[in-house]
Amino acid sequence: MEVTKLKEAGNYSFAEVKSCSSGNDRRSQTVVADLDGTLIRGRSAFPYFFLVAFEAGSYFRALLLSLMAPLIGFLYYFVDEASGIHLMIFLSFAGLKIKDIEGVARAVLTKFYADDLHPETWRVFSSFGKRVVLTANPRVMVEPFLKEVLGADEVMGTEIEVNKKGRATGRLLKPGVLVGTHKEEALKRCNIGGERPHVGLGDRVTDFPFMAYCKEGYVVPKTKVPAVKKQDMPKQLIFHDGRLVQLPTPRNAFKVLAWMPIGLLLSIVRVTMGVWVPIRLMPLCYKLTGINLVVKGNIPEKPKNGEPGRLFVCNHRTLLDPVIIALALGRPVPAVTYSISKVSEFLSPMPTIGLCRDREKDSANMRRVLKEGELTLCPEGTTCREPFLLRFSALFAELSDRIVPVAVKINMNMFHGTTARGNKAMDPFFAYMNPRPTIELKFLDEIPKNMTCGSGKSSIEVANYIQHLLAGELGYDCTDFTRKDKYRLLAGNDGIVPVKEKTR
Repeated sequence: MEVTKLKEAGNYSFAEVKSCSSGNDRRSQTVVADLDGTLIRGRSAFPYFFLVAFEAGSYFRALLLSLMAPLIGFLYYFVDEASGIHLMIFLSFAGLKIKDIEGVARAVLTKFYADDLHPETWRVFSSFGKRVVLTANPRVMVEPFLKEVLGADEVMGTEIEVNKKGRATGRLLKPGVLVGTHKEEALKRCNIGGERPHVGLGDRVTDFPFMAYCKEGYVVPKTKVPAVKKQDMPKQLIFHDGRLVQLPTPRNAFKVLAWMPIGLLLSIVRVTMGVWVPIRLMPLCYKLTGINLVVKGNIPEKPKNGEPGRLFVCNHRTLLDPVIIALALGRPVPAVTYSISKVSEFLSPMPTIGLCRDREKDSANMRRVLKEGELTLCPEGTTCREPFLLRFSALFAELSDRIVPVAVKINMNMFHGTTARGNKAMDPFFAYMNPRPTIELKFLDEIPKNMTCGSGKSSIEVANYIQHLLAGELGYDCTDFTRKDKYRLLAGNDGIVPVKEKTR
């Protein structure tokens, strides 16, 4: 065991973290913890460096990092831990804009760190009034998760050098990689009330010096434990970004990099079907190319001449939701869009009506289309990956009393087909780059007349009713978050872009 190695190296001896108390008396005390293998279960930082290389860098940077993984492992385990970490930092960070690294840390890494939170360590860490984290990872990479999700008061990690142009050089500021005695020295310099911390938590030999400096020290063993459940997290993560669905462990990273060239070619075929395949034949082509499309419920017939227009209202999972509804109906039902790329608009198998965020103009455009028959829209205004529904914009409820809710579920096992920070033109290609994506639609019954604006209900009441109806069908939770909330968190803006009114 690692504790035995420690005794031989310095006569340190620590009990396991499960024996550490976590009562209310800890609220006035200070805890200091390591990150990898301690606060989170994973002992290797490689997946998180890969995410930075892939999301803030490129496919080729991520490929280079993966090819160098054996050398990194050799340095880390057989030469010097600091050398292995420094090489990962150089390969992942050198030349990248610091604002892009910060964006990935906030929008992407936070989700993956939260999914791997260690239950015993979190039980202890969360019970203390003052929380400090010491880590060999770059501080810029881990600080958003540690402060915003775990409530850390102080984060001390490896500091990277940034040039005058705002790019990481790949070099480090003194004292270099924060391991071993460097952690102890950093802790001694930290202002934590002028006394030694009460509890230190770590998982490896290089953590033991700072743990010994604390009044109590506890080691986190290598034993496998389940991660903290999402419902027990200190903060619900509704929004996150990034293209990868699974944590890119070395094995998963290899699968992703090996599949992407093949997947890109396959996605081009799948996405461009709308241009060269009649819409009635597209479900068959989907099946032949590996897309599993499941349609449930009663599919409404096309309104007859003189009948009021019908509005299909669905939750928003990907840019392809209206396309899938049109395929299920077997007819090119026009769809309301906002801020989609010209590429996506060109490849759409049905007409698109672009919103301009002018209520009167948008309402007039949609009413004109409804007079001709049918219209599909997603009142959330943006996509959400987690099992939540964002607030529904109420404008749609004023357009028609014939409203059919449509529940949409998407299962992507390799890539996310949405982004707040990246190139939106690539969204449908990433969605269809998954080997075998599964898309489920369920057409609910048309809402009763007594729940429409025509019966005296306000548009907000109708919107809330349909939001809760879809949430109940999907097993999701309703929220009051909006498009602005998502983009402010993930991209640092309101998600508002100038869009020309377009109908085709």
